[in-house]
Amino acid sequence: MPVIELEGIQVEVDEDGFIQNPEVWTEALARAIAKTEDVEELTEDHWKVINYLRDYYQQYGIAPMIRKLCKDTGFKLNYIYELFPSGPAKGACKIAGLPKPTGCV
Repeated sequence: MPVIELEGIQVEVDEDGFIQNPEVWTEALARAIAKTEDVEELTEDHWKVINYLRDYYQQYGIAPMIRKLCKDTGFKLNYIYELFPSGPAKGACKIAGLPKPTGCV
């Protein structure tokens, strides 16, 4: 597995850049990953999605279905794409430090 360095933090990632060990995730690392996903600044709404994804993953061991993410955060799918241009699975999950979701291409 490749190791990348972002903001002075070295982390092991898969071929698509997803963190392999979610326990190494920090908010500073999230901000660094966000910049690689064309998200220059993480707003309160970004953090609402990121924290929801992390909490769900910690509870169930998988990323939530997109429909559940929208329902539980109260954000419409098109708004989530505004927040995370590469999408909820690729962008949001990557920034949240989750492994690559099943079915994510």
